[in-house]
Amino acid sequence: MKHIFILFLLLFSVFMCSKVQQRPNAHADTSSADSPILFKKITVPKKLRVQNDSLDFGGDIRIGDLTNNGQVDFIVYRGAEGDKQGATKPCFIGAFDIFGNILWQKGEGGIQPYRPGPIAIHDIDNDGQTEVICFFYDNNEDVDPFSLEGVTIQILDGNTGEIKKQSRPKIFDDYTGKGPNWVHQRIFIANFKGNKQPQDFIVKLGKHLVAFDHELNILWTYFNPQDKYRECPAYIPSVGDIDGDGKDEVNGGYYLLDSGGSVMWEKKLGRNMDAVAITEWDNGNIRAFGSGFGHIIDKQGNIILKLGKEAVPHGQEMQIADFDVSKPGPEMIIRYNGHKPDAMLVSNKGEILNRFELNESPNNTGMTTVFWFGKGGNTLLFNGGVLWHGWGEKFADLPDLPPSMGDKKMGWYHCIPADVCSDKREEIITYNPWDKFIFIYTQNPYQKEQFSKYKATPRQYNVRLMD
Repeated sequence: MKHIFILFLLLFSVFMCSKVQQRPNAHADTSSADSPILFKKITVPKKLRVQNDSLDFGGDIRIGDLTNNGQVDFIVYRGAEGDKQGATKPCFIGAFDIFGNILWQKGEGGIQPYRPGPIAIHDIDNDGQTEVICFFYDNNEDVDPFSLEGVTIQILDGNTGEIKKQSRPKIFDDYTGKGPNWVHQRIFIANFKGNKQPQDFIVKLGKHLVAFDHELNILWTYFNPQDKYRECPAYIPSVGDIDGDGKDEVNGGYYLLDSGGSVMWEKKLGRNMDAVAITEWDNGNIRAFGSGFGHIIDKQGNIILKLGKEAVPHGQEMQIADFDVSKPGPEMIIRYNGHKPDAMLVSNKGEILNRFELNESPNNTGMTTVFWFGKGGNTLLFNGGVLWHGWGEKFADLPDLPPSMGDKKMGWYHCIPADVCSDKREEIITYNPWDKFIFIYTQNPYQKEQFSKYKATPRQYNVRLMD
């Protein structure tokens, strides 16, 4: 009997060890000590909101240190009447701090942006003071959303909202568009000159890509004739230094441009090139990523990995990070089946490690990486108010979020990850553009209530906010 008992213990130990070895090194991330707690619930100031019928909302949100006091501030903006397909013509911007105090406002009225629009917060002229870079439309008339009539580019003082620079490029008269290839207009900060910090930016206007410097001079333009739904380049391009020369390149999924706008390669790759990136992948090499059929390409245009049409029939979103620190290098999570919860984890050797389903979120977009444990721990994935492990297990629901409301395209909780508590870990700033609240979540327990020494990174001023 004694021998049977010992044998049982040995078998049980082997079983338990095998179970432990199968689990990734979770860096204590299933412990309640790291669970999300609501740190701050901020109400968009009433004077900056729109109230009509049953709705009471602010609009789309961006974050940055507008007053340069080491704390996170916010801007809220809305589009002009008639601009119901996107946010190509912002006509109202309001700025406020983390305590709900109004800093300034510009314009009036406006409607809820159907998609995130052309606006960014960054010290674009490197004078030590933060600016707001934006398109702006000076009235709230019912306008044609498929032209740039009446639109100017402005650089605003982040602290006061005063115009520091303004331009109405002549090419705006010639740029028109239609459909999804036109309405996705985002400003992305870039470094095309090799400065100590980025002082340039790009914006995609349908078939055209335009690069500006901090003086609002046009540096270069690029034209790609592909305009058909599902067959056009990425609606939202990405920037990054793929060749290590200290200057940024631009990845549009079907093309890679150097810092001067010259074509490094053009390839008609897989359909639905909805998400792109430039980041580290294999053995520290920087690669260009494209969600269409799951592509990874080098700077010469050589295909490093192609998951293919069968594995990725519709690559809607992708995120690249170290989702499992027990394995070497970063992994990729790709939403491979269009606007559905289906996701899969892919190793940097091209192996499909796991397929799983995320929670439903309006439009089934918005998944974002969060360095919840800092850069040394497993990266988590945010999706529609829920944090997920990269290998497909739910980590935690964000507590106290109200039900989703508003249009399905913008009625979910966008996530802007940022280290606002200065502890080397990222908090979650999340909001619903159809509501009047902003929620900030941090790790449990939080020791002291202070938001200090916040410093913006590309993860904030170039937040992608997929839609």
